[in-house]
Amino acid sequence: MSKVHPTAVVEDGAQIGQDVEIGPYSVVGPNVVLGNGVKLHSHVAVAGHTTLGDQCEVYPFASVGHAPQDLKFKGENSRLIVGKRTKIREGATLNPGTEGGGMETTIGDDCLLMTGAHVGHDCHVGNHCILVNNGTLAGHVVVEDFAIVGGLSAVHQFVRIGKHAMIGGMTGVESDVIPYGSVIGNRAYLSGLNIIGLKRRGFDRETIHSLRKAYRLLFAQEGTLAERVEEVAKDFEGVGPVMEIINFLKAESMRSVCTPKYDSSAG
Repeated sequence: MSKVHPTAVVEDGAQIGQDVEIGPYSVVGPNVVLGNGVKLHSHVAVAGHTTLGDQCEVYPFASVGHAPQDLKFKGENSRLIVGKRTKIREGATLNPGTEGGGMETTIGDDCLLMTGAHVGHDCHVGNHCILVNNGTLAGHVVVEDFAIVGGLSAVHQFVRIGKHAMIGGMTGVESDVIPYGSVIGNRAYLSGLNIIGLKRRGFDRETIHSLRKAYRLLFAQEGTLAERVEEVAKDFEGVGPVMEIINFLKAESMRSVCTPKYDSSAG
């Protein structure tokens, strides 16, 4: 049986799963779907055509599914879909999609969106991702599985962030970040690979060594990036994580790619 506090407002039409908890002064709109075991703490507002997967947990003063911050939005019935077991902390804001961006914002399973995090319209966030306190995604951003966006960071619209990438705190990201990459700065530059994250997630030594070698070759200063991509693709054809970087670099994108910062004074 679900538990709904007497001060909460659940509008007619909302679909509430089993064992759902809706805390004091929370508001659930008529087109909202709450999966089994969802828990809304006090003062949570869930609106629009929003689906929260099983066992999601939303903390006070989060705004989930309200109209996107886009002047082109005209009230279309766009969606926000959140996967299972994702935690949405205090004051986070998650917006649905728009007609110009595919009508849908998605967030995967087992994510953690910390205090003040923002997921803009038409974003697609993978599984096991973390947005640290006040980490913000503008519209149309893609964040692949296991990526981390550091605190007080801002990601420009249409940027892609690859698998297992790490965005350092207080970083402004306006270019694509390769899978396994680590970036920092304003504006962000590629500072290496996310080695700590790779070790924590059980990548073996040989794979990490291959990634390091491929990284050095990809971002060497000789030749063009396109030439280096083709060379690395041939040399590391059987190494899955390296090929994920190659495929990421070859894919169509509306942004350039974050690259290392070279010392122009070096001989």
